Amino acid sequence: MRGRILAGVAAALVQACAGTPVPPEPPAETGAAPEAPPPAALAVPSPAPTPPPVPPPAAKLPAPPAGSGVLDTAKLPPFEGERQEVAEPLRGVRKVDRTAPADDLWQRIRQGFAMPDLENDLVRKQMAYYAARPDYLQRMFDRSRIYLYHIVEELEKRNLPTELALLPMVESAFNPMAYSRAHASGLWQFIPGTGRRFELQQNWWYDGRRDIVESTKAALDYLTFLYEMHGDWHLALASYNWGEGAVGRAIAQNRKAGKSTDYLSLKMPAETRQYVPKLQALKNIIANPGPLGIALDPIPNQPYFTTYTKLRDIDVRLAAKLAEMRVEEFIALNPGFSRPIIRASVTPRIVLPADKIDIFHDNLAKHDASALVSWKTYHPKRGETFESIAKKVGMTLGQLKEVNGISPRTRTVPNLLVVPSSPVAVETRKLPLMYAPPIPIVMRRIFHTVKTGETAASIARRYGVALEDMKRWNPGVRFAPGVKVAVEVRAPVKKAKSRTKWNRQKYTKAVR
Repeated sequence: MRGRILAGVAAALVQACAGTPVPPEPPAETGAAPEAPPPAALAVPSPAPTPPPVPPPAAKLPAPPAGSGVLDTAKLPPFEGERQEVAEPLRGVRKVDRTAPADDLWQRIRQGFAMPDLENDLVRKQMAYYAARPDYLQRMFDRSRIYLYHIVEELEKRNLPTELALLPMVESAFNPMAYSRAHASGLWQFIPGTGRRFELQQNWWYDGRRDIVESTKAALDYLTFLYEMHGDWHLALASYNWGEGAVGRAIAQNRKAGKSTDYLSLKMPAETRQYVPKLQALKNIIANPGPLGIALDPIPNQPYFTTYTKLRDIDVRLAAKLAEMRVEEFIALNPGFSRPIIRASVTPRIVLPADKIDIFHDNLAKHDASALVSWKTYHPKRGETFESIAKKVGMTLGQLKEVNGISPRTRTVPNLLVVPSSPVAVETRKLPLMYAPPIPIVMRRIFHTVKTGETAASIARRYGVALEDMKRWNPGVRFAPGVKVAVEVRAPVKKAKSRTKWNRQKYTKAVR
């Protein structure tokens, strides 16, 4: 008897599940604008709306025979228990929105990788090189933090691959003051000619090749031009390093010989041969830093800096002070200025951290407008020397030359100098290095034997150095005849050997 009852319940459940389901209601249309009625003159009778089709009634199942032990579901009482709607059928399953912006800028960069990967021994060698120098990598990553967001934004505006955001790591290690033997300068390492070609100003006050905003625009313009020329990112990068003319000749040479014209098949200098593998190695490290034991600190995916355009002539030091920044931090965002004064007529904007704009604006409004500048231009008169000018304006000879970007041994006085208009300008003896022009200065120590009649001052004049520096290099030394004294002079820049074509091209990138 008990078995027949259980069998009846099971049959009833099967019958209930076998019923024809009620079709769901069609979803309501959203966002569709209602149609306007036709004009009265053209009105026509509208047909009566057709009612929606009614689904056929579910087939009625015959009642089970009496005495079969099967329940008749039609005679069951209605369900009166608590009803609950399942609003989250995937509870505990993470939903991924791939359109949501990444919180970490590194992840945003990874998502934008689009260049074909290069896989060879040179890439693995470069990865091992970087992995063995975690301190160097860390310094480079730290310097990049304030620039990367702007570069990535500009790349995405142009629909360019984000691997290019890593190119300054190869070019300059993200040092905006980097300067090469080929006279390339800035994050993107433009030589003077290519800088002018892409409208980067270069004058006595300012060098656009070091300007973060302007040089990034120019670099992306150049890279776009090179990619459109070759249709290949590896060849475009080789052209950026070696020059499009040189790459074009190498391609023509291979084509004439019936050889392949891809990047790996071309004959090129060692520097260019290593160039793309370096970028690929950095891409691999950033894509998956864990296996190499490298930790990438997250970078907020938000603007770090913005520009301020309502500018007047102002001292670099004062601008940093009004923004409540250290002067080194200010220079890192404004490395294009070559003198201690910012000339609004030359560069009518500065770059500041996004959270410093209002602070700078408020402090500038409170500051005495007539006390923004403590430097002025000076046109030397005929017969004046560096020594006489320095004495006249209250500077040391070394300070005068340094602030004007003049090498210590130069004796010819230029027709334009910048000098202090108030003593405040020269309170600090050592001025920041960025005031000098982008010339690689390497000092070496030599020893001079004092001759009869010579003094510390006369020896300093002979070598074009400051008297106070002579005393600092020789503490407690009496400048008497026969005594050897130390003098630090600028070392000559070694020229690249020109025995072969390749060595010459390594240091003179024809078009960059």
